[in-house]
Amino acid sequence: MVVSVLEEMRIRALGVIEDAVVELSPGFTAVTGETGAGKTMVVTSLGLLLGGRADPALVRIGSKAAVVEGRIALTSGSPAALRAEEAGAELDDGALLISRTVSAEGRSRAYVGGRSVPVGLLAELADDLVAVHGQTDQQGLLRPARQRQALDRYAGDAVAVPLVKYAEAYRRLREVAAELDELTTRARERAQEADLLRFGLEEVAAAEPLPGEDVELAAEAERLGHAEALASAAAIGHAALAGNPEDPEAVDANTLVAGAQRALDAVRGHDPALAGLADRIGEIGILLGDVAGELAGYADDLDADPRRLAAVEERRATLLHLTRKYGPDIDAVLAWSEAGADRLGELEGDDERIAELAAERDALRDELGGLAQALTDARTEASDRFAEAVTAELGELAMPHARVSVAIRQTDDPEGIEVDGRLVAYGAAGADEVELQLAPHPGAPARPIAKGASGGELSRVMLAVEVVFAGSDPVPTYLFDEVDAGVGGKAAVEVGRRLARLARTAQVVVVTHLPQVAAFADRQLLVEKTNDGSVTRSGVKVLEGEERVRELSRMLAGLEDSELGRAHAEELLAAARAAR
Repeated sequence: MVVSVLEEMRIRALGVIEDAVVELSPGFTAVTGETGAGKTMVVTSLGLLLGGRADPALVRIGSKAAVVEGRIALTSGSPAALRAEEAGAELDDGALLISRTVSAEGRSRAYVGGRSVPVGLLAELADDLVAVHGQTDQQGLLRPARQRQALDRYAGDAVAVPLVKYAEAYRRLREVAAELDELTTRARERAQEADLLRFGLEEVAAAEPLPGEDVELAAEAERLGHAEALASAAAIGHAALAGNPEDPEAVDANTLVAGAQRALDAVRGHDPALAGLADRIGEIGILLGDVAGELAGYADDLDADPRRLAAVEERRATLLHLTRKYGPDIDAVLAWSEAGADRLGELEGDDERIAELAAERDALRDELGGLAQALTDARTEASDRFAEAVTAELGELAMPHARVSVAIRQTDDPEGIEVDGRLVAYGAAGADEVELQLAPHPGAPARPIAKGASGGELSRVMLAVEVVFAGSDPVPTYLFDEVDAGVGGKAAVEVGRRLARLARTAQVVVVTHLPQVAAFADRQLLVEKTNDGSVTRSGVKVLEGEERVRELSRMLAGLEDSELGRAHAEELLAAARAAR
């Protein structure tokens, strides 16, 4: 069942197209016209709608931007509809409106359902909506990677399920290998770093510094270096406060304050204010006594031992050596020591980490080997069915004696993974090299399609592959750009017949120059230029009746008004209708 239909495209300022509307319908639509009329712009436009690369050279000369708008009817709940709604798009009466703008400066914008979206979203939607095939796709089919992808697509879940597990294990193996390589290649640098850290930590540990010790020692050194001056000052201060025993007649501060207090105490009862002052003088006396006592104790405790001063200076020199190398002060040195110990633990743990990574690497390689074997088995099983199905389709495309086969092989690699008892090269999609081979006739050796197929044969092989996919992994819309290149005569008729059969279950749009193919179409669109060389709105029109006969006659003989050509065209249309 068709879950989407490309209903219409409007193209403005793209290449030779000034402003044109391409109206499409379900079934088989053929797009024809003179060479250079702009048929390929239809494919280019759809490519832009599907997230293709925006080339500013496509913008029509004199225009600021090219705009392509498309209307795609979607079945509610289809993957494309759900993905568009997730992005905030809204369906317009069951249809999704897509727009792509390309400025002459190269800027590109995309809109889906009225919402501006990243261009990448268009490519996501394209996976579920349209399969585009042109000459570049035929060349792509020659690449082994594309051939493997084609086989994997045909195999379905039998390959897809183990391939997901394989891809995850492969990704993890690359991460492990990268980390292991980094650890082993930088082993010398890390060993040097570890030696320097170890030496520094041993220096700090040998010194056994204490937090704030450098500050305390600096204060003690200052005090010891001026011990005599400090002792003399303390003695003078004590004598001034408490008296000098060697000079009994000297007046000291305590005596004077005591006398003042006695004088005020004698009259304090006569005036409360004076009593308050007497109390304050008493407090002063107590304070003077305390200070005098502390000065006496300070002088007694003061250590003027030169040996202690020498010991302090020696300790300060030891700490200064550390602060010059590891931090501005001892607290910073201790912080460096703590961080350095953590880093040294990391470096010394590298050997253990290397062993862990090596073990994980080996386990992942074993796991990859098992998964690669599963992929090989699934591909081998699918390859026979795939080759048989494509061969059958080629029989329908005027290649009745051709046979397609699929060669699956691995390349020996002593650094690879073990598959079926051999060490083989491997990559992100497994260890298999897949190659489509073609034997065009009995007795001919099977050769890679890149070498064994002509242009016309390659076109039919690609069409046969797509038809096979339509039965196992259908896409709602197929767009073929000159898939009939290199094909003519009976082969062209068979190509048209097969496209018509494919159109029974999908929408098929074909850009063609062959009347045998166009005759099988349910609808034929003509692209033609105006006198000034541009394609306008009226330049893309649906051909009916006499107009279609006239266009087919032009395609057949180049003489659209030739009676013989018209008769041939009518005969071709009748035969195509009968053969559908």
